[in-house]
Amino acid sequence: MEFAKRLQPLQSNVFADMDRAKATALAAGREIIDLSLGSSDLPAEAHVIEAIAQSLHDPSTHGYLLFHGTQGFRQAAAKWYENKFGIKVDPETEVLPLIGSQEGTAHLPLAILNPGDFALLLDPGYPSHVGGVYLASGQIYPMPLLAENDFLPVFSDIPAPVLAQSRMMVLSYPHNPTAAIAPLAFFQEAVAFCQQHNIVLVHDFPYVDLVFPESGSRENNIPNTQSLVPSILQADPDKSISIEFFTLSKSYNMGGFRIGYAIGNAELIRALRQVKAAVDFNQYRGILNGAIAALTGPQTGVEKAVATFRQRRNTFISALHRIGWHVPTPQATMYIWAQLPPAWSQNSREFCTRLVEKTGVAASPGAGFGKSGEGYVRFALVHEPPILETAVERIAEFL
Repeated sequence: MEFAKRLQPLQSNVFADMDRAKATALAAGREIIDLSLGSSDLPAEAHVIEAIAQSLHDPSTHGYLLFHGTQGFRQAAAKWYENKFGIKVDPETEVLPLIGSQEGTAHLPLAILNPGDFALLLDPGYPSHVGGVYLASGQIYPMPLLAENDFLPVFSDIPAPVLAQSRMMVLSYPHNPTAAIAPLAFFQEAVAFCQQHNIVLVHDFPYVDLVFPESGSRENNIPNTQSLVPSILQADPDKSISIEFFTLSKSYNMGGFRIGYAIGNAELIRALRQVKAAVDFNQYRGILNGAIAALTGPQTGVEKAVATFRQRRNTFISALHRIGWHVPTPQATMYIWAQLPPAWSQNSREFCTRLVEKTGVAASPGAGFGKSGEGYVRFALVHEPPILETAVERIAEFL
């Protein structure tokens, strides 16, 4: 049987590779501490679950859900965004429900790229950004993210012939996997650059709330994310070229419910909606009801999640420092991006494979996120502090 050539670059995936390594370790009797996948172990809030549970008993929620039926969710998303960033959003033309932000980044290239067009992607970056471009038969120009540049791309390094064929740029800050954040000035530079070169600017924004200001930066240490992690639309308030993807997976611990949304330029929203119409209907209405409850209800769950991941970050960083592995303390996300010791600096895949085989601790190799990720490893803080301490003890024995 012969398959399409577009499948060839999709054959390797960092999460699938580590899944196989974990299975091998389990078969050998290892107890796994899985720090490889950024899936929150925290529960969704009770009022969210209740909204979904109540929907189950309503037969009117059991059928197909078309665009008009998502109006309540779109209005809730628009209001949430306006409250957080102070920019007006039209829920009818500038908001689109998604099956997680990953669906948006994977499907949008189908609406923008013709075969051979370039997409400018962060390297390292999230795998679905790459996959969507390949599915659209586009080409990828990786923008290297280096520590000396604070893991921000340098737009002036992009060759002119590539720019002439470029149709979209994908950014994502706070960044997965490096945990870097970007200031508003950087986004303003990105908007001006993309306007100059007629490039669609995409911002994947799943970690909008998982931000850790320095202690004492605000009363009771409640995060003021606006001061640290701006929206791309704050740099493009007219929504001239930009679209931004949000998810409830991280802020509201709803990863398995697969609910997110896009906000941005009305033409881009309409184009993505056309692609979605050919691929899927919307989620079950009960899930949207739960998402409405999350966005409009008490935000104490978000604050608890931020406090939890801050504590885990501090625990893990302190433990790494005690064993002599000195890594910077990230200001956002649920990840630690650690430069590997010299002996492993050019083989992050083997490091992670050997680590899980010998100790049961699973992490993600930096090379799995792109060429510029080689020499690093990503740890996801998805366990309680005592388990994280145990993981670092095992890493110390391995090293």
